[in-house]
Amino acid sequence: MKPAVGDELDKFLSKMDDPKYWTSVHDKQNQKDVELTEDELAIIQKLQKAEYAADGFDPYQPTVEWFTSKTEIHPLSAAPEPKRRFVPSKWEHKKVMKIVRAIRNGWIVPNKPKAEKPKYFDIWGADTAESRDDHPMHLPAPKMALPGHIESYNPPEEYLFTEEEKQAWLDADPEDRKIDFIPQKFTSLRAVPAYDQFTQNRFQRCLDLYLCPRVRRNRIEVDPDSLIPRLPDPKDLEPFPTALSIAFRGHTGAVRSFALSPTGQFMLSGSDDGALRLWEVATARCLQVWTLGEPVVSVAWNPSKSVAVAAVAFGQDVAILNIGSTAVAFGVAADAKTAKSTTTMLAGDAGTRHRGQLGERAAARAQVRVAGVRRARLPAQGVAWTVHHGKPVATVAWHRKGDYFVTTTPNYGAASVMVHQLARKQSQQPFKKNKGLVITAQFHPTKPHLLVATQRYVRIYDLVAQDIVKKLTSGVKWISSMDQHPSGDHVIVGAYDRRLCWWDLELGVKPYKTLRYHQQALRSVAFHPSYPLFASSSDDGTIQIFHGMVYADLMTNPLIVPVKILRAHAPVNSLGALNLRWHPTQPWLISSGADGVIKLWT
Repeated sequence: MKPAVGDELDKFLSKMDDPKYWTSVHDKQNQKDVELTEDELAIIQKLQKAEYAADGFDPYQPTVEWFTSKTEIHPLSAAPEPKRRFVPSKWEHKKVMKIVRAIRNGWIVPNKPKAEKPKYFDIWGADTAESRDDHPMHLPAPKMALPGHIESYNPPEEYLFTEEEKQAWLDADPEDRKIDFIPQKFTSLRAVPAYDQFTQNRFQRCLDLYLCPRVRRNRIEVDPDSLIPRLPDPKDLEPFPTALSIAFRGHTGAVRSFALSPTGQFMLSGSDDGALRLWEVATARCLQVWTLGEPVVSVAWNPSKSVAVAAVAFGQDVAILNIGSTAVAFGVAADAKTAKSTTTMLAGDAGTRHRGQLGERAAARAQVRVAGVRRARLPAQGVAWTVHHGKPVATVAWHRKGDYFVTTTPNYGAASVMVHQLARKQSQQPFKKNKGLVITAQFHPTKPHLLVATQRYVRIYDLVAQDIVKKLTSGVKWISSMDQHPSGDHVIVGAYDRRLCWWDLELGVKPYKTLRYHQQALRSVAFHPSYPLFASSSDDGTIQIFHGMVYADLMTNPLIVPVKILRAHAPVNSLGALNLRWHPTQPWLISSGADGVIKLWT
């Protein structure tokens, strides 16, 4: 039975059977075997024998003189010789006279014998110029201390050891002894025996001379405290949240998102239990509950005070919630005028898609795949419209004027970012394709810009010019959240690798500051709309409060000072504080966690 062999061995044996295998070579460029001719084989054999490849080649051909070796008697040019060839140079004469004058005055000594420097010299010798030519910062040799009365052969009685002092000297560590010998008294110098530590002392003396520094180095006296930046006292930066005031309980699952009304009086919260709750912030009273059937991942309240509308993302849908129509019965969330304007704006069917403010190119791309707008199936619960997407929606964010809102659906290709207009019930796709996995998107607070955060980058697009403005490089592994300063010139992001990056858009595309204060992944970051505060929440259950003062002077860098750590939520299944939001008017912070509790910090 034939033994099993590898594929390479089988291939080699098959080539051995080919009679043309020994007369062919493999062409790597064309990936094929080329058979050599008889002439080519003969050339290879000659090269192997170190012979010339061509037949009849004479290596000793007669030399061809391209340039003749005979001296020509006729010049190449008939032009007359220039005057400078035989007239002495005036400038050379001046230079020579200058050197002659220096020699006469003794400034230059011609043929001066060079003093031979000794190869070895005594570095601790006399303090002369010759001994320290190579050591301009010469130091004198360390000197031995002069002997005192205790080292005399006939010391005074007070220097002699008692029996207790002698035993203490013998029991002590050699490094702790004040002197390295026991004083003794002799009648005469002739009676002094030989010193038993003489060799050891000479060795220590040689080490002193050998290891002593031979160059003087000025030591810079630097106060360590001066290297630490002086930060203001946190008490001088108040107000900021310090204590827990109210706990909102009612959700049975992790609360991933919530939103405050523009006045800060009411709050909407969504949880993994599929419930959406309306709270009164001051009393923690639950006003109404909506059952959506799927986990609520994002909640955004319309920033316009003239309407009472909220966008809620759950599953593949974004529900447009008419809060005014449901809360007027309670007489708390909205007045009659606000409820009427909200109902009027949300009334009517979806019209024809249009270009809107995003330009012709955005409208043309939006025709490829747009979100379908359909009426809600539960109008009695206040859900006026439902914007359906083909993939699960991750985030929802409103424009500052309250007419547009943007949604993100990761892993949805070009339709990962969608812009919707509330008044005309239209949806648009602003990008033909997206670079990277989209995490979140937000409108710029003051300019017609759109910020799109992917795993590693934050891209800023101009919706009017339809072009990218900046590409911010974070350097983190995965961005989890993003927020903007009310001025629009600063951006912060949180990442899963426990870092918070702060960009000053006036300085560049790299982070101005990178903060590492959390022990686990960051879940949410937020700027306060009016106070110089920002915060970050993490899976370790803590919330870091920072004082972030932004100055109007472009030459002054922002002041970032950590002021407080809040032990907010207990981690559940490796998830801690999932979201946080600032109160619109007060220096209060609201956070939600995986424990299903929403907390108000004041």
